[in-house]
Amino acid sequence: MDFEYLSPLDENLVEEIRATEAQDLGKQVTLHTQRAGVPDLDNIKIAVVGVKETRLAGAGEDEYINFNKIRKDFYSLFPGNWHLKVADLGDIEKGESVEDTYYALQNLVSELLKEGVIPVILGGSQDLIYAQYRAYDSFAQMVNLVNIDSRFDLGDAEKPIGGNSYVGKIVVNKPYNLFNYSAVGYQTYFNSQDEIELMDRLFFDAYRLGEVSGNIKIVEPVMRDANLVGIDIGAINASAIGGNFHSSPNGFDGKEICALARYAGISDKVTSLGIYEYHSGYPKAGNMLIAQMIWYFIEGVNYRTNENTISAKKEFIKYQVPIDDEVLVFFKSPVSGRWWIEIPFISNSNTKLKRHTLLPCNHEDYLEACNQVIPERWYKTKRKNEL
Repeated sequence: MDFEYLSPLDENLVEEIRATEAQDLGKQVTLHTQRAGVPDLDNIKIAVVGVKETRLAGAGEDEYINFNKIRKDFYSLFPGNWHLKVADLGDIEKGESVEDTYYALQNLVSELLKEGVIPVILGGSQDLIYAQYRAYDSFAQMVNLVNIDSRFDLGDAEKPIGGNSYVGKIVVNKPYNLFNYSAVGYQTYFNSQDEIELMDRLFFDAYRLGEVSGNIKIVEPVMRDANLVGIDIGAINASAIGGNFHSSPNGFDGKEICALARYAGISDKVTSLGIYEYHSGYPKAGNMLIAQMIWYFIEGVNYRTNENTISAKKEFIKYQVPIDDEVLVFFKSPVSGRWWIEIPFISNSNTKLKRHTLLPCNHEDYLEACNQVIPERWYKTKRKNEL
């Protein structure tokens, strides 16, 4: 694996991390240091990496960005009852151009995915999610992206990419890998009606902040279907993050954003997480919250049930629900109690999904189907597959 893009952790930071309590994460995580070099990835499940790219940041460029404050707080925490190993690979420095940074991040994430390692990316501008997404190009699969953000970040695909305008590029640029885009926590007054209508026309999923805050469990099936997840720190309310750079009074609180991070971790399909729009001016509370988000993501990964395997699916309980001319097929796991609904394969059509696919859902979707109401996510997914 090519690690030429990675810079080791600052030696003063390493000394502080190693000086923590014996049972802290700082004593258990393998670090990329000047002396030891890049860690061996054998048996590593999660790799933390910082990306010091802020030139297109929504909050403005941060010339002095580093992630030492987050790392100090993260490594001062005690681990849970975990059975997986974590490494910190250090940072990707700014390239000569933003595109150079994209290239480095895309290659690194792609290599980590091939090794079965889940990257946790700490980044400046959220346009870095474009490189995170492009890392999946070599896997010849359709990709589901979940973005926790107050804005859709669709942008104009004809204009240059930016921290608040990158999804359009993901949609129109080859190769066309995107199957679904889900926006979680959007706030209507930050999004034009044109964008809201475009999300609907593309059959993408969108969940308003109030909807998620009122029942955060509705996001679990969405996360369960995601391949990669991005979190814009601006989706967190100002009182929780404690910063002057994302000053919206509305947004997720600390408990909610950590719950969403845990949902992302516990999903068997999520293979990368990005936390973006960080600014080094955040106070102690903001850095500690981001550290705890990482902690909850790792906690989720540790408790995965691996229900995407063929052997696990053989144990699922099957339910069939006739609605009009359709027969909806639901499955329930006897182990976790989680639900899925089948998306049928259309053999005589140029569909995006090449086989029958199980779409994560919840028990309420099954109950609604029994009352002759077709689940909205099933309808959207079926329509996307037919286009």
